[in-house]
Amino acid sequence: MVIFGVKGGIQGGSEFINNLKLISHLANVGDAKTLAIHPASTTHSQLSEEDQASGGITPDMVRLSIGIEDIEDIINDIDQALKG
Repeated sequence: MVIFGVKGGIQGGSEFINNLKLISHLANVGDAKTLAIHPASTTHSQLSEEDQASGGITPDMVRLSIGIEDIEDIINDIDQALKG
């Protein structure tokens, strides 16, 4: 699991997820393929900002579960999604 923040808060996190091409947008972990989720706009969106913060969820947070794809392909997908 890799967790990081992206510029632009909740909108930036959502845009990053939408710009991914190789990496799948799913909440699963432990899959053979690389997966990404933006908790603030998906899995934790029903919580208030205060409740999200108390649970360690920030508006810019993205979680990646790294799979078995070629590492260069994963890096390239992240890079192009960040440049969006």
